[in-house]
Amino acid sequence: MVGIVNNKLWTAYEAAAATGGVLCAKGGDPERWEAEEWNAGGIAIDSRALKPGEIFVALQDIRDGHDYVGNAFAAGASAALVARAPQNAPEGKPFLVVRDTLEGLQDLARAARLRNFGKRIAVTGSAGKTSTKDMLRKILAAAGEVHAADRSFNNHFGVPLTLARMPITARFGVFEIGMNHSNEITPLVDLVRPHAAIITTVAPAHLEFFDSVEDIARAKAEIFSGVKPGGMIILPRDNAHFELLYSLAEQSRAALAGGKIITFGSHEDAQLRLLSTSVHEKGQKVRAQIMGERHDFILGAGGEHQAMNALAAIGAALGVGAPLPLCLGALSDFHAGAGRGEATEIKFAKGQITVLDESYNANPASMAAALSLVGEKTPPDGGRRIVVLGEMLELGEQTGPLHAGLLNDILSAKIDKVYVCGPETGSGMQALWEVLPERLKGANMATPDDLAKKIASDLHQGDIIMVKGSNASKVSFVAHALKALGPS
Repeated sequence: MVGIVNNKLWTAYEAAAATGGVLCAKGGDPERWEAEEWNAGGIAIDSRALKPGEIFVALQDIRDGHDYVGNAFAAGASAALVARAPQNAPEGKPFLVVRDTLEGLQDLARAARLRNFGKRIAVTGSAGKTSTKDMLRKILAAAGEVHAADRSFNNHFGVPLTLARMPITARFGVFEIGMNHSNEITPLVDLVRPHAAIITTVAPAHLEFFDSVEDIARAKAEIFSGVKPGGMIILPRDNAHFELLYSLAEQSRAALAGGKIITFGSHEDAQLRLLSTSVHEKGQKVRAQIMGERHDFILGAGGEHQAMNALAAIGAALGVGAPLPLCLGALSDFHAGAGRGEATEIKFAKGQITVLDESYNANPASMAAALSLVGEKTPPDGGRRIVVLGEMLELGEQTGPLHAGLLNDILSAKIDKVYVCGPETGSGMQALWEVLPERLKGANMATPDDLAKKIASDLHQGDIIMVKGSNASKVSFVAHALKALGPS
């Protein structure tokens, strides 16, 4: 849930005290308007998504939120956090005026943290952040009220927004923290000050902005700086950069103050060790050794990468006091979200197909995991394993080699046909296309629209089609088009 929507998440005076802002109104009769009378049940930074009774924060980015204050009040905003009174704002509506609206949002976030006595978990990593966050929300809900964002709010706007929305009654808070440059995680984790922090994995992602994957590992390790003294750090034991991560974790404030560092993975030394997975009607059956004891549990999502995410989530949940039996029992009800492996069966003119929508985003690690997931699937008689791949972006000079390097994962997963989408020259998918064996080549198109039409005409009964690419590749259009083949 994104907080508990009541009418007193923030009162006017609480918000003013948190931000140091000034309560006022634009025009109107001041005798008929009293600042202390307004309260808010939530916070929004997008006037289109605002719910009645929420504070609208007029952030300044590519667009200036002050231009949408009028729209926010028309949608039912209780007040607007602004740096100035915009001309289009209706008279008599309440403002909380601050020097800088992003700083004001951060102040609300900090105050929300200080008034809440629950435990917080922060999650970062090159892949699996959102799935791990959603697993934590599911398993912690069995132990108490949980606050977490419904979407991937993991940047300099999304993290303070999620924290500022946290109700005083929440027993647990889960926060996803992303980055594509160094020194981005530090200020965000300093806001959250988690009791437990997870690094899901370190892999080539955003290489355009880093000199090496090792530098990415160091940037991810910034999350350690904000962990509360005595807290817990959860690390991927199988990762190539584990030793570096462990060394940096040992130097952190949390570890130095008696905190714990625990590990997950298939490595024999992992405290949360994956022993095996097998297909189950609800997703998969996972066998793991957890803190020295063997446990079997059902995870409602397929793929070994999701089993690894589950182990990381279990470790963090244990670190904030959730009972293990409740954690394991709740995971059977977890389902991968849209664009993150969600499986949809579609009936169309030629029969039935299954679409695995992994189109939310992509980097080499998440591509490998998604391809492995397809390889675990057994198509019905006559069906094929098909993958539809869009560009992996922000890989810099390694774009070509990293795309071509997907060939081994494709062969290991026993893929029958590969369809790719990308610019005709100089793209990563062109590099992959050039190394594909002829028998695997489905089609190579410049646009998702053309690719979707081609795939639709090539489908067979029983085909399993996985769609994956970076958000900006727009390959999600193919997933939506395939799902639309079924009856509306």
